[in-house]
Amino acid sequence: MGGRVLRRTVMGAWSAGRAREICLVLALALSTAPAFAAEINPAAIDSAEPSKKSLSNEKPTPAGVRLQVLLDRAHFSPGEIDGRFGENAKKALRAYAEARQLPSSDNPTEEVWKALRADDRPVTLTYTITEQDMAGPFLNKLPSKMEDMKDIPKLGYTSPREALAEKFHMSERLLAALNPGRQFDRAGDTIVVVDTASASEEAPAKADRVEIDKVRQTVKLFDKSNALIGFYPATVGSEEKPSPSGTLKVTEVSKNPFYRYNPAYRFKGVHSSKPFTIKPGPNNPVGTVWINLSAEGYGIHGTPSPDKISKAESHGCVRLTNWDAERVAGRVAKGTPVAFVDDHYPTAAR
Repeated sequence: MGGRVLRRTVMGAWSAGRAREICLVLALALSTAPAFAAEINPAAIDSAEPSKKSLSNEKPTPAGVRLQVLLDRAHFSPGEIDGRFGENAKKALRAYAEARQLPSSDNPTEEVWKALRADDRPVTLTYTITEQDMAGPFLNKLPSKMEDMKDIPKLGYTSPREALAEKFHMSERLLAALNPGRQFDRAGDTIVVVDTASASEEAPAKADRVEIDKVRQTVKLFDKSNALIGFYPATVGSEEKPSPSGTLKVTEVSKNPFYRYNPAYRFKGVHSSKPFTIKPGPNNPVGTVWINLSAEGYGIHGTPSPDKISKAESHGCVRLTNWDAERVAGRVAKGTPVAFVDDHYPTAAR
């Protein structure tokens, strides 16, 4: 009897201790879960006011989302909208202030924020997933090597979630945070996305010239009056394959391009001694658009990795997110001058 009581007591003590341990583990898990998940929602985003305290490079915040969306709408792209106040968002903020001749800093000044929030439309909207969003075909996995892409019929997205995130210029992580528990796999479901549509229904002004800053890793569009009318963070060349210098011209714009690899390029990581062709698609090495320049092998193009813009290297070309490459393509024409500069000062070249 005493033994049974002792065993029950020991087991009870173990169970209680085990329960406390489980509670502690759960509490720790909750404390280390992404803090932004509870904060990132339409109401929080639409009421957010950017400041040093409300913006973070470490984690997404409602203020970071709102600021990025308003910059994107104004044609001053922060790259992929992820809610973080990183270098690409800071570049866009500085360019926006420069274009409006307002005080510039690495944080939104009162004057800049007043100008941005003149667009007072909600930053998020409800979107119904369509059959077309689900149509695919989707890749099981995107090959890491170019040679392994050449036999794939279409370099499509790897999932509906990736396709939807890119459609709205968002990171997949932010899309998931705005839609907790959603799988993004059924037409007819409604989800929350950011609204990057321009306030104006008029087509954006055409660029008179393009300036590519090889140091700051940016692309700028100027009109005939030399006003800055568009800004995009970019990946511009590398030490191994630097981008050209001087002024080139746009010779052709190709949407949904094939990618043709020439062994003479000798790209790092590509071992094929024979030419090969990769079929079109958003995960094609040059994305959804190719803007050919008047130096053989060089162009402005999209990318399958929007999160790496300005954070990686290119093979000498100018790499943008797919949506930014499409925007630039719509604002240039055959003959548009494209000046490569080695500092951040505007060039007078035309």
